[in-house]
Amino acid sequence: MTKLRVGNFSLSLDGYGAGPDQSPENPLGVGGEALHDWFIPTRTFQRVHGKEDGTAGVDDEFAARVHRNVGAWIMGRNMFGPIRGSWPDEWKGWWGDNPPFHCPVFVLTHHERAPVTMEGGTVFHFVTDGIEAALERAVQSANGKDVLLGGGVATVRQYLRAGLIDEMHLAISPILLGSGEHLFANIDITNLGYRCTEHVPTQNATHVVLTK
Repeated sequence: MTKLRVGNFSLSLDGYGAGPDQSPENPLGVGGEALHDWFIPTRTFQRVHGKEDGTAGVDDEFAARVHRNVGAWIMGRNMFGPIRGSWPDEWKGWWGDNPPFHCPVFVLTHHERAPVTMEGGTVFHFVTDGIEAALERAVQSANGKDVLLGGGVATVRQYLRAGLIDEMHLAISPILLGSGEHLFANIDITNLGYRCTEHVPTQNATHVVLTK
């Protein structure tokens, strides 16, 4: 059965998935890049970016397993890029000609755009009729595999409020951001039916899995 999963989603100790003052120069806000200090050294991250080195261990194990059995992605417009308003044809995401998804990706937006086909099997589809429609299309495209929900924080919060997420892997980084985009603000996670099914600390992060 297809699941909607969140994986490798980094949070600060005070619950923020992005820092304040987000901009094209600081897409994760001031201080937000440090949320991923656990992830960038891993073998999984390095291999996605064409390198053969990288660290093994628990951080890498969590990083790698998130991508298993994934048949489609959903992401918010803010994750796809800093563009606002109508889409310029030249913008095709942050990831170059061969993005790391290698499957259909459904981008939530208010502005229509024709699908964009990239190298390596990634096709970006732009969905203007809401989160449920994006999920329905992603499930169909996944062909029995899971759908991975990317960021940003606002996108995850929408699906969380709607009770549509089946599993969340959160990597809690040992930093404080003070402000920014808070993942769980005014959301009663227990009332939505989630429980903690894994809790594994490492030197660089605490990995928590919430399951519905």
